[in-house]
Amino acid sequence: MPAYEMRHLVGFEETNLIGNVYYVNLLRWQGRCRELFLRDHAPGILDDIARGLVLATTRCSCEFLREISAFDEVVVRMRFAGAAQNRLSMRFDYHRRAPEGEQAVARGEQEVAFLRRENGSAAPVPVPEELLRAARAYSDSSG
Repeated sequence: MPAYEMRHLVGFEETNLIGNVYYVNLLRWQGRCRELFLRDHAPGILDDIARGLVLATTRCSCEFLREISAFDEVVVRMRFAGAAQNRLSMRFDYHRRAPEGEQAVARGEQEVAFLRRENGSAAPVPVPEELLRAARAYSDSSG
């Protein structure tokens, strides 16, 4: 099943005193992967954001399977898990790349709600059609 991929080389600034990646960075990578997907596959959403569209993360999680260290190359793969009303769900798989192959290091999920800011408040709006079309190619299901 196809996935949108983001490659990342871990730097020292992302590690803790023990030398492994500080957990919050894996959640940051989810957000970065999502942003790059929008840039690459649904650029109209970026214009909509400038006009008041809001993507609010309502839920995120990450299950850590193995430690990651500085200079590890990590591939984050994002797939869309579904859409309902004004929400879109994504799944993330994290793999460390090495000469002998890839090793799963984490997996996570995220849900985003779509809102529109007007007159000082935000109201729910449907997931934009441009994003739904782009997400279908990277969906857990054929729908």
